[in-house]
Amino acid sequence: MKLAATIVALALLIAAGVAFHSSIANEIPSSERRSGYTFMGPETRAMQDDDTTNPGMLGVLDGETLWNQKAGTANKSCADCHGEGKRDMKGVAARYPAFDKALARPVNLEQRINLCRARHQDADPFPYEKHDLLALTTFVAEQSRGMPIAPDPSPELEPFVAKGRDFFMHRQGQLNLACANCHDDNWDKHLAGSAVTQAMANGYPIYRLEWQSLGSLQRRLRNCITGMRTENYNFGAPELVELELYLMTRARGMPIETPAVRP
Repeated sequence: MKLAATIVALALLIAAGVAFHSSIANEIPSSERRSGYTFMGPETRAMQDDDTTNPGMLGVLDGETLWNQKAGTANKSCADCHGEGKRDMKGVAARYPAFDKALARPVNLEQRINLCRARHQDADPFPYEKHDLLALTTFVAEQSRGMPIAPDPSPELEPFVAKGRDFFMHRQGQLNLACANCHDDNWDKHLAGSAVTQAMANGYPIYRLEWQSLGSLQRRLRNCITGMRTENYNFGAPELVELELYLMTRARGMPIETPAVRP
């Protein structure tokens, strides 16, 4: 895969000391934090900015249909509980992952949708990374577009944020890489023609041109983990949700761009 090859190339450069620093830097100061949008070329930025050319908006439209569609043996729609999506979902995505008291752990937006299906619609969960879950998640998240990320302040989340940060900073795998080696130490450099960004998770689900489809943040994280040649995790695994939680706290105050477009 292109991404995996890029990560391997980065590892070799770090090992050789060519144009890269091998030590893990401190976290990027808030004043220097930048959306991945700022690293994109003008064509990609223009595609994201224009709703008529942003292919992710097709998922938003499908998600709106699903929002109003009755489901499960309860024969209820999302709108039956939560109201008008374009009005009542504003700001919701800005605080996810959020703490779920019944589960005593954080859940991301996709998991919240499936929990609602199970608890209130008596419906089967949508499979991860399939169109319906991506579309409905994108519709909900798009209602917060332009609003600042404001992570759930529940004190119960603090240990989970710490676990996510530890994952981000910890070297692992056959390449002995940490997420921070790329995204804290070497951002704004290029490998294989791709920009190394700061891992700000403010545009998900995104439309990735390499994928030719919408994809979740967990899909992106799993791609990176594969490239690091280390143990991967199933979609929805606590480790991935904790990493998501840390990344959203890292992007605190940054405007949501869903559906973002990336190469």
